[in-house]
Amino acid sequence: MSRPSPKVTPFTAPLFRMPVAQSVPQSDLLDPILGGMAPDPERHQLFDKFAPQKFYYERLQESRWVYHPQPPYNQGSWHYTFTGPNFTNIAPGPTYKAKYGEPVFVRRINEHPEIGTGNVNFAVPSFSIHLHNGHTASESDGIPQDYFNPGEFWDHHYANFPAGDQSGKNDDERMTTLWYHDHRLDFTATNVYAGHAGFYLLFDEKDSDNENDPNPDAFRLPSGEYDIPLIIHDVQFDENGQVVWDFFSPDIQNIEGEYLPSFQHTTFGMLGDTMTVNRTIQPYLDVKRRKYRFRILNGGPSRLYELHLATDSADPNAQRATNWIILSNDGNLRETPIESETLKLWVANRSDVIIDFSNFNAGDNVYIVNRLGMREDGAGQSGRQLDEGDMIMQFRVQAGDVEDPSRIPDFMRRQPAIDFSEVRRERIWTFDYDSGLFTVNGELMDPNRADAKIEQGSAEIWTWRNTGDSWAHPVHTHMEEFQIFEVNGKPVEPFSFLDTKKDVVELGPGDEVKFFGRWRDFLGPYIMHCHNVVHEDHAMMVRWDLVEPGQGD
Repeated sequence: MSRPSPKVTPFTAPLFRMPVAQSVPQSDLLDPILGGMAPDPERHQLFDKFAPQKFYYERLQESRWVYHPQPPYNQGSWHYTFTGPNFTNIAPGPTYKAKYGEPVFVRRINEHPEIGTGNVNFAVPSFSIHLHNGHTASESDGIPQDYFNPGEFWDHHYANFPAGDQSGKNDDERMTTLWYHDHRLDFTATNVYAGHAGFYLLFDEKDSDNENDPNPDAFRLPSGEYDIPLIIHDVQFDENGQVVWDFFSPDIQNIEGEYLPSFQHTTFGMLGDTMTVNRTIQPYLDVKRRKYRFRILNGGPSRLYELHLATDSADPNAQRATNWIILSNDGNLRETPIESETLKLWVANRSDVIIDFSNFNAGDNVYIVNRLGMREDGAGQSGRQLDEGDMIMQFRVQAGDVEDPSRIPDFMRRQPAIDFSEVRRERIWTFDYDSGLFTVNGELMDPNRADAKIEQGSAEIWTWRNTGDSWAHPVHTHMEEFQIFEVNGKPVEPFSFLDTKKDVVELGPGDEVKFFGRWRDFLGPYIMHCHNVVHEDHAMMVRWDLVEPGQGD
């Protein structure tokens, strides 16, 4: 491994809270700095039907980002950052608050130095920004081959209607916590690691971003300053506090026990030795004695987490309050919240949770702790639990009483019914490893080859198989979600702890998962891939196309 990152005092840096993206008049996009062009309706499917009501821009740049106020980090680490109308050189990027029924338009301008001339030497300043879990037209989806280079921009149209329901009336296909990240072909892992990621939150009349909402159907979940997105990354730094990608690990044995030269090591995964939240090393957050909603995302690149809450309080009531109240799995609110000691997050998994700090006393500290051990090569879990665990973040409970009108609803969203009579065909996808590269059905990714042609409006059954015995694959498919009905030959009960409706499947060694999926609304190329993004960049990805009825394979 690389030499250890410089140590600093944990819980001395405050949590960075990303600003909410601010819309601008459409006319601002005519400024030459922002592209100098109006949106082109001909470039976007359903643009006229879902005309944008809000317009945004991001200027993608390279600058220094301060991970911690102590040396050597206080001088800033070279990083990929975002600049917009109400923020400058931030990472992660701004948090979007979008609403169903309110389409938006986002222009992203690449203002990086020319390729090969920048200060971030492990990534490439050429981008394709994907809205993960978004029901989005192909040309706005951010597929890997749709990249734009320094001096160019890309326009994204987010129609913000529920999948399969352009009328916007369907309640069981509505999402909550999405995120956006770079997806550039062959460089996704390094570009996301370098900083290009952020949150995109969706609301409607039920999940309304208003804990005081008088609507009797509103969930009244914690909102405003009490609704906080958290993105976890593990990062490696050099002695000067600069972010490094561990290309040059020492020779090791691979997962079959064979001797591997160092240049092949990173095909399994990339693990950093320093935990960050919102790009701050082990931050703290002052909290009031009330309920908070946290949207926790595993931003990768390879580490898997099993998160626990711990407290230094001696009060037995506080010690009993260290369970998560889990609201969602990936982008879906559950039918009912569940309580759990553990929160498992593979790469790209999200979970909305409630922590009720009214159970703690002023002066108590509460910690997020990871207790899942990983293999040193990043292939997957080591099979052991960490007794003490890695401290990720600290909450400092403040004195004083505070009003808390928020609540935890008994019921949230029902999942859509599965109708097997809709199924047009079945497909099997096998995830494997061959000669230093990861494959799907024995093939490497070719962006010019469609591995499946799926007819618009149809449904299919897919089987995902992990033929490896050591590595873990969090597998994600774009544009549409899926409903799991069988894992390793056993049926999955609806509304179980697992949850059946997801956008990332946790495919462990030897696992086989079957799911039902519908493909609707848009046409064009999309992709499916492993979201251990090191595996993705080493070719574990396929292109599939959504085609007109009658043109499927």
